Parts: sequence; C-alpha cells; structure tokens
Amino acid sequence: MNLSTIACLTFLAVFLSFLGVQQLKAKEQEIVAVRINRVFGARMRSVLDGVKKKNGKSRSGRKVLELAGKLFTARKITEKVNAELTKADIPLKGEEFLGLTLLLSLGGGLLFTLLTGGNLMIGLLTASLGGYLPHFVLRAAKTRRFSKFNNQIGDALIIMANSLRSGFSFLQAMDMVRNELPDPIAKEFGIALQEMNWGTPTEEALLNMAARVNSDDLELVVTAVLIQRQVGGNLAEVLDNIANTIRERIRIKGEIKTLTAQGRISGLIIGLLPILLTVVIYFLNPAYIKPLFVSKTGLTMVSFAVLAQILGLSLIKKIIQIPV
Repeated sequence: MNLSTIACLTFLAVFLSFLGVQQLKAKEQEIVAVRINRVFGARMRSVLDGVKKKNGKSRSGRKVLELAGKLFTARKITEKVNAELTKADIPLKGEEFLGLTLLLSLGGGLLFTLLTGGNLMIGLLTASLGGYLPHFVLRAAKTRRFSKFNNQIGDALIIMANSLRSGFSFLQAMDMVRNELPDPIAKEFGIALQEMNWGTPTEEALLNMAARVNSDDLELVVTAVLIQRQVGGNLAEVLDNIANTIRERIRIKGEIKTLTAQGRISGLIIGLLPILLTVVIYFLNPAYIKPLFVSKTGLTMVSFAVLAQILGLSLIKKIIQIPV
C-alpha cells in the first residue's frame, strides 16, 4: 500500500468518525424537537413539516459541507467568512464555505495524486488550486456586487430626495427605493427596513447596512442622514448634493479606468506570457524544458522568476490603482 492510499484512507476515517459524532448530536436535537412538538401540538408539526419539505433536499448536501468546515476551523474564522459571504450575497454559511474549500483542496489533491500514480507535486498543485478557487469566486462576487451597489446609490438618493419633497417620510422614501430599484440595493434597503419594523433604532439599522456593504459612498450617505437627524435641516437637499458628488466620482473613476487600460493589459500579458510559453514548449519538446523543473538549478531559476513576476505585477497594480 503506497503513501497516497494511506493518506486517502486516513482522511476518510477521520471524516467519517466526525460525521458519526455529529449524527449522535443530531439525534439529541431530534429528541428535543419531539418534546417541543408534544407541547405545541399539531400546528408546530405542520410548520416544521413544511420547512422540511422546502429545504430538505437542498440542506442534505450543504450539511456535509458544514460538518467538514466545523471539523477543521475555529469559530472566529467562520465569523469572518460569514461577513465576507454576506458582502458577496452568497447563500452559504461560513462552515459550509470552509467545508467546500477543504473538500476541493484535499479531495482534488488526493484524487490527482492517485490518478498520476503517486505524483505528490501534481497533488500539491491541485490541492492549492482547489483551495484557492472558492476564495477567488468569493472575491469576484464581492467585487461585482460592490460595483453594482455603488452604481445604484446615485439613483437611490434621487428617488429618496424626490419622495421627501413629495411629503413622504424617511422610511417611506427607503421603501420607494426597495420597490423601484433592483438588487443589490433593494435587498439591503429591505433588510434595513425589516430591522426597523422589528424595533431596531433607525440609526442602528443604517449603521448595520453600512457595515454589511462596506461602501464609502453609502457610509457618506449614512453619516449625512445621522447628522441631519440630530441637528435638523433639509434632508432632500443634502441627498441631492451627495448624489451629485457620487455621480462625479463615478465619472472620474470611469475616466481613470479608460486611461489605465493599457497598463492593465500590459500586466495581464506579462503575467500570462511565461505560463503560456512553458505549456507550449512542454507539449512541443518535453525533454527540452524538463530539466528546468527537475534539477536544483532549474528550480532555483523558476523560484526567482515567480518572485520577479509577483513583484512586477504588484508594481503595475500599484501604479494603475488611483484612489478617488
């Protein structure tokens, strides 16, 4: 029995043991649920049955991911991941996301190690890519949602200002934004309104929304609203001024993006060209490039080349990123 098989069996044994412990805990929770049903009667049972029918199939697979995440992660890490998933609007728990990362990393690494006959280098590379992929998707989703939200703030402020001039209250103006604009801004305003309806103070609900989105433009709006609620003034005029400021910032950002397009393309070419050349040479003449990844001198050269690539891409990114 080779080393890769032993590692695979060890991982499966530990994972199945943890699932067994969690199953025992779930059995205890089921007993508590039965006692609750005896107290509350048939109405509670009908509600629980409806929830199970709605979420049973989707939760079965996610439960495995959640258990895998709880096995190897601490609570503080899952709380941070929960905050990032909320900003990206990904419907997963922190434990489920970390479990998915773990399964893609370890499962992919073990699978490709076995398929390549015990090649640990390919297994480690696959494990690294499998662990990086969920975080790449998370960051891309968060960036896309953040950009879309910032592009909607100007329209939301105009709707709110016009609603206030028409005699609506501040909460009714927020409700207009929720009804008139699409997600993600409609969803965030809806969550804030729901918190207010449940008794949360308006100031706290607005601060919670700013913390969820983590947008400088939204923080500017929330700060202005909080100051106006304390000292008074024409809120509609304040929102109009902020909307004009945000529109100008968006325009300037668009111009900067256009002017720095050449730098971004240069960085993309510099980053991908060595990888593409290596792949092409490997397929054309494997014996020619193989010493570069086998000998000590070749590995040293590759390491310095990777470090130089990272340094160059970091400098290009630093140059083209101009804060507004």
